[in-house]
Amino acid sequence: MTIEDTRRGPRRSTDVVRPEEDQPLGNIGSRVRDGVGSWLRSPALDFYALVVIGALLVSLGLVMVLSSSAVLNISRGNSGFAGLFRQGTFAVMGLVLLVVAAVMPPGFYRRAAWPLLGLGVALQCLVFVPGLGVAADGNQNWVRIAGQTLQPSEFLKLALAVWLGALLATKRPLLHKPGHLLFPLIPGALLALGLVMLGHDLGTMMIMAMLVAGAVWVAGVPRRWFMIAGTAGLLGIIGLTVSSANRMARIGNWFHGICEGDSCYQADQGLMGLAEGGWWGVGLGESRQKWGRLPAAEDDYIFAIIGEELGLIGTLGVLALFGLLALIMFRMITRIDDHFMQITIAGISAWLLGQAFVNMMVVTGLLPVIGVPLPFISSGGSALLASMAALGVLMSFARREPGAPEAITARMASVRRSISVHPAPRDATSSSGSGRSRPSGSRSSRGADASRSSGASTRSGTTRTSRTSRRAAERPTSRRTR
Repeated sequence: MTIEDTRRGPRRSTDVVRPEEDQPLGNIGSRVRDGVGSWLRSPALDFYALVVIGALLVSLGLVMVLSSSAVLNISRGNSGFAGLFRQGTFAVMGLVLLVVAAVMPPGFYRRAAWPLLGLGVALQCLVFVPGLGVAADGNQNWVRIAGQTLQPSEFLKLALAVWLGALLATKRPLLHKPGHLLFPLIPGALLALGLVMLGHDLGTMMIMAMLVAGAVWVAGVPRRWFMIAGTAGLLGIIGLTVSSANRMARIGNWFHGICEGDSCYQADQGLMGLAEGGWWGVGLGESRQKWGRLPAAEDDYIFAIIGEELGLIGTLGVLALFGLLALIMFRMITRIDDHFMQITIAGISAWLLGQAFVNMMVVTGLLPVIGVPLPFISSGGSALLASMAALGVLMSFARREPGAPEAITARMASVRRSISVHPAPRDATSSSGSGRSRPSGSRSSRGADASRSSGASTRSGTTRTSRTSRRAAERPTSRRTR
């Protein structure tokens, strides 16, 4: 060994691996995998996921409605927060509907299926009553009651989903027979869709047709009948489209990309907003399209404002939320054993998810312009109320999944225990002058006194022992002396 090696000191062997150096914090990956796995296997996952996803979508909708409507409200002499206040009011009302719908048992909806459908049909008939019905953009699909404009077809969607679930669950063993399949399923569905189509609202009618198709498919209708009904429905939509010059113009513009006049103005401005947003967006509240360029910026085309202000990342975030919602509802269908709840969930899924993806495809130019709002996000009280009520129905079903009631009850009990305030012990709360209890410091003083007294007694005992021994030693000495 040289002098330089001695100065450097002994080298540490690279083959030795000490546990504290290899994983000083333990096996974090294993703990994360175990935690995520247990969370995914939780029976209450669907319930909590619906709460979180619904809260995120509604909150995003309130923010974007404020951003997209503030400029136009100010230009009309109103407050810039007028759109937020109006949408927020409907959100609070929707929250009440959601809570009420969530606490109702599934049996209530099954028993109320026919009354709910009758109520939805009656509300839809009000759009044709003079003085109540309101027409907009060629569609007779609104009613004005007490100064408020409502769209009954949004509530008819929820009623139709519940009715289909109750009907198809009852007739499920008999769906292979044409008589039980045709009546009363076909008349009831055609009545609901026909009333909407009488108001010339083809977009809403197509969403309702998707709702019916989703419920019928999960119910287990034979494929040949499903294909026959689907073909007949497609032919009907083609016939309704060809019979309208406005609809044919929209489809022609979408196919060829050549527009006459300003017939493509809304679609072009929507694409321009998405292009200006880029990856990260121009910033929340910084949209240029909302300054009167883009028609229905806070309604059907609010997805374009999201893309302009929040960029591609924001639009992908919205897409991810609806994708997670789709996974949760699919998981609910596979976990629940009740046919009524399965079919109803399928109908609501086809409605909410189908409408969301149709809206986003229209804004991005993948479909011709169809006037349907983005669920939970677009401005509009009727759509928000109906969507939140449907979410409450889903939460009611999620609470009845196997093991979910016990898991939710246990979680609520733990939360109550964590936030509850318990009284302190009597010894710690009593005053020092009380004769029944003393402060904790008095215990130590009593202990010190006891130790001192025991020490004194020990010393006195030792002294007495020594005196006795001296006396015993002195007695023989005195005898010898005498």
